[in-house]
Amino acid sequence: MWRSVAKYFLNNRIYQSGMPKLLPTQNALCHPVQDVLHQGSRLHSRSTLKLNVPVSAIQKVESFHEQRWCIVHWEDGNQSLYPYAWLRDNCQCSHCFLTSAKARKLPIKDLDVNIFPEKIILSDSKISMVWPDQHISEFDSNWLKTRCFHQSSREEKQKQYFLKDQQLWGSELQIPTASFEEVLTNDKVAYEWLCNLCRVGVVQLKHAPVEKGQVAKLGKRIGFLRQTFYGHTWQVEDKSDANNVAYTSGELSLHTDYPALHHPPGIQFLHCIKQTEVGGETIIVDGFHVANQLRRVNPKAFQILTSVLVDFTDTGVDYCDFSLQSKNKIIDLDHRGNVVQINFNNATRDSVLDLPAEQVRPFLSALKDFVLLMYKPANLVAFKMEPGNILTFDNSRLLHGRRSYISDDGGARHLEGAYSDWDEVMSRLRCLKQALYGDK
Repeated sequence: MWRSVAKYFLNNRIYQSGMPKLLPTQNALCHPVQDVLHQGSRLHSRSTLKLNVPVSAIQKVESFHEQRWCIVHWEDGNQSLYPYAWLRDNCQCSHCFLTSAKARKLPIKDLDVNIFPEKIILSDSKISMVWPDQHISEFDSNWLKTRCFHQSSREEKQKQYFLKDQQLWGSELQIPTASFEEVLTNDKVAYEWLCNLCRVGVVQLKHAPVEKGQVAKLGKRIGFLRQTFYGHTWQVEDKSDANNVAYTSGELSLHTDYPALHHPPGIQFLHCIKQTEVGGETIIVDGFHVANQLRRVNPKAFQILTSVLVDFTDTGVDYCDFSLQSKNKIIDLDHRGNVVQINFNNATRDSVLDLPAEQVRPFLSALKDFVLLMYKPANLVAFKMEPGNILTFDNSRLLHGRRSYISDDGGARHLEGAYSDWDEVMSRLRCLKQALYGDK
């Protein structure tokens, strides 16, 4: 093993304190550096890099021309491997990178993926690469360390970007709350609101004015609302000739909104303006939590609901006339098998089902088992919204519904709703985080 590793170090250079030093020639015995481990084609440090800590100075850089990469040795004992093609691709000079937009200018068609530097100049705080065409790329040590390719560092960076930590819940949930007015005016409260929305999937904002227009203020606080065929905002009331089952006083079964779209809204806001005295309780369930239960207790049903494309439809007139058709899986998984989205509204599930006849009953049985799990008391949270409360929740995760209520001519119950998307929400969250905490 050591002989094969030693070949990596032949004809390579160690750069230290700004001066290149040639390694021994091929006729000399070459021993690998003890702090570097070789596994296949990857090199890993013995210790794990941690982000969000003061950056150590660079101790030395090892160049591996045959492999087209270099290894940076940090003074804290860690090591990081950087492919030369990636370094050239990410040159930060004004010719290659537009700093004001944080955008790459170097076209990928002009990148030599086999490139290696003619010279590496090292200082405590940066590395300079002199390429064969004499172009110079400079890389700050902090910039390099936060982009380390070690698995633990990559995972940490992804957590920072996407806030992957989730708290799954059942009937024990105490819904997080925040002041509506403070969310609009206080960055720290707004940041905590969005963090809880990511982690728990639902937050109730309290003491909003009991009048229309408040969900639009939330949209402006985030950036903007999502326009749909029901408008920027929409009124949930008992209406004659209702164009949606939500616009009735009957029971509304657990569902996600808009699976009739191929890309349903990610976030929903529901503002209680007027509440009925009898009935009208809101019910919610953590779809990810229930989907994971289904995976354990009924793997076959889980396999069906994560593989069958179901037709959804929605037709009518509101903001404008519309005729929607989509195909969505009831449960969406990511490339690692994690549940990432629930698409289910029994009202808009189409009678058209693109399946062979013999697969219909197993599909319906799997879907029923999933829904029955949702309605288990251990999974369900029920409560009655009060006027001035705004329920904000993850429409890709939560299923929500409503118990029937008694309507009257005066309009016994009135909610105003709106949508946003996760891209807008995460953008605002990152901007708030930067404003509050910088790079910490």
